[in-house]
Amino acid sequence: MAHFGKTSKHKLSTAHNDLQILFNEVIKHYDCTILEGYRSIERQKALFDAGRSKIDGIYKKGKHNYQPSRAVDVAPWPIDWNNIKRFYYFGGFVLGVADMLLKDGKMSYTVRWGGNWHGRIYNRDLQKQSFNDLVHFELIGV
Repeated sequence: MAHFGKTSKHKLSTAHNDLQILFNEVIKHYDCTILEGYRSIERQKALFDAGRSKIDGIYKKGKHNYQPSRAVDVAPWPIDWNNIKRFYYFGGFVLGVADMLLKDGKMSYTVRWGGNWHGRIYNRDLQKQSFNDLVHFELIGV
C-alpha cells in the first residue's frame, strides 16, 4: 500500500483538516505526492508573476494563503507532467473519494478541482477554461 513520505506529510499537515482526511484516504488507494499546502504571500506573488497563478496574494488571498490552507496541490506518483490523462483520472478519483467522505459525514466541505473549476460532471467546455491547474484541490465554502 502506498504511503506519504515525510515531506508530503509535513505539507499536508499545513492544510485544513478536511483536506488531511481526504488525502489520507486517497493515499490508501492511489499513490500520490503533496506538492504544496500552505503558501506564503511572497511565494504566491512569485507564482503569480511567473504566470502560474491567477491570484497575486497581495490584493486577493488564494486558498493556499490561509493557515491552515484551504487548498493543496497534489500529483499522482510518480509524476509524469506529460501524461495529462493521468491527471484527469486522478482528479476524478479524488473528487469521488471527497464525495464519499462528505456523504459519510467525515468531511464538512465539498472539494473543487483545478481541472474543472465549474464542477460540471460532463463539462464540454473544459478546453475553454482559461486556466487549468490539474494538481489543485480546494475546499468550497470555507
